[in-house]
Amino acid sequence: MLQLWAAAAFFLGIHLVIAGSGARGRIVATIGERAWLALFSLASIAGISWLAYSFNEAVAGPNHLYWVPPLWALHLSPLVILVATFFVVVGITTPNPTAVGADALADKPDTVKGMLRITRHPFLWGAAIWALWHILVNGDKASIIFFGTFALLAILGTFSIDDKKRKRMGESWTAFAARTSNLPFAAIFAGRNQLKLGELGWWRILAALIVFGALFYAHLWLFGVSPVPGFHPY
Repeated sequence: MLQLWAAAAFFLGIHLVIAGSGARGRIVATIGERAWLALFSLASIAGISWLAYSFNEAVAGPNHLYWVPPLWALHLSPLVILVATFFVVVGITTPNPTAVGADALADKPDTVKGMLRITRHPFLWGAAIWALWHILVNGDKASIIFFGTFALLAILGTFSIDDKKRKRMGESWTAFAARTSNLPFAAIFAGRNQLKLGELGWWRILAALIVFGALFYAHLWLFGVSPVPGFHPY
């Protein structure tokens, strides 16, 4: 379990302490943007790999169960994870000023449409939903640490990105942020935007359904756990 804590600290550290602080700017000034992105990508891959390995080791050893996953949550999992997959897939395929190197999109009048009407951080909120739900339907210490790491990074990441973009983009970011929201649907409920499902793009919705279907079917094979009780397709 100690190794899992260390892996979680490393993964959070490179994202929140290094990439999410002034340290990033100092490193970029020294080695350049491309070298930084390459180095950070390698560190992230290493961090995820270490987390996954440490999680499997922790699950195989003494692992305290804090609560028994409620049966209703286990049966509701497909719907919740479908929503998370929708946010992730539609989010990463939608042009977004919050993405790396996409600042200029904020100045385009037609940028705020589709998924960006719902939230300006769809990928991160999809990851947060996925992680938080996996904590609920597992209830053990290793899962809380593992999935909690991703949930914490995703949620704090939305605020970190907002802060960095605001400082770098100035008025462009202010105007973009005024038409969107961090929290899903907040801008719509506040009357600052409208939900227009037709703008999402049918191919994005189809892609999300395909990804969800593939992960649902392969979950038992990939992770050794059925996505819902009684589902054993092979």
